[in-house]
Amino acid sequence: MKKELRVAIQGIKASFHEEAALKFFGTDIYTIECSSFKQTCDRLQAKEADYVIMAIENSIAGSLLPNYTLIREYNFAVVGEVYLPIQLHLMALPGVNFEDIKYATSHPIAIRQCIDFFDAYPQIQVIEGSDTAACAKKIRDEQLTDTVAIANTLAAELYGLNIIERRIESNKKNYTRFLILKEEKTEEPEEINKASIVFQVGNHVGALSKVLNIFAEQQVNLTKIQSMPVLGKRNEYYFYVDMEWSNTEGYDKAVRQALKYTVNFNIMGEYQKNDIV
Repeated sequence: MKKELRVAIQGIKASFHEEAALKFFGTDIYTIECSSFKQTCDRLQAKEADYVIMAIENSIAGSLLPNYTLIREYNFAVVGEVYLPIQLHLMALPGVNFEDIKYATSHPIAIRQCIDFFDAYPQIQVIEGSDTAACAKKIRDEQLTDTVAIANTLAAELYGLNIIERRIESNKKNYTRFLILKEEKTEEPEEINKASIVFQVGNHVGALSKVLNIFAEQQVNLTKIQSMPVLGKRNEYYFYVDMEWSNTEGYDKAVRQALKYTVNFNIMGEYQKNDIV
C-alpha cells in the first residue's frame, strides 16, 4: 500500500498553501497545518512531515524575504516548484446579502490584492487575519452574519460559505510561486532544467557582474535575482538566484567557474521547471 505523503503547510485546510500542495502532489496527501513558516520547517526537521510547501513570491506583493532565510538556515533541499493563480472571492454565511456586510477579513497580502474593490465600498471595515482560510472558518464557527472573508473556492466549499462576489482581486493575472522543500536531496527527477542557488561575493567593483556574466556566457538564463543583507555585517549580501537552461553541460561548467569568484556558494536545489500557471 502506498504511503500517504505528509505535507506541512502554513495555514489551515483550504488555504492557498493547501491548494498549491494539491496541485503539485495530487489529492492523496495528508496536510499538516502550521501557524507559521518556521513551524513548517520544524515539522520537516523533526521528520513529522515529508515535505514543506512554501510560498516564495507573489506577482503583486513580491518576494517573501524571510522564507529565503529559512530555507538557507535549515539547509533544506528545493526539489520542485508550483505556480498557483490567485483568485480571491468574497464569501459569507448562506442567506447573508451584500448590504448586510460591515466587516471583511483576510490575510494582509490578500487584502492588499483587493484594494480597488474596497476603495469602492468604504463602508466595509477591513480587518487583517492570520490566514485566508482561517478567516472563512471563523465566520462559520462563530456564525458571523455581518462579516465576509476573502479566500479561495476551496475555503468556501470546505466551510460551507456562499460566494457573493467573485474575482475581486485587482489584477486578474495574479499568481504565487511556491517551492517544494525536502530535508535532504534524494533521487533526481528525470529532467533537471532549473536550479536555486545562493552565494556571496566580495565588496568590490564588478564582483557580482563577473559571476552573472559566467552564467550568461554558458547560455544559462537567470530568471530571478534576490539580494538579502547578511545579518550584522555592513555591505555584505546573500544573492539568491534562480536559473534555467537547456544544456546541462553549460550549467555545470558555469557553476564550476562561479565557485572561483564566490564564497558560501550553495546549490539549494536542482529540479524540473514547473511554471505553468
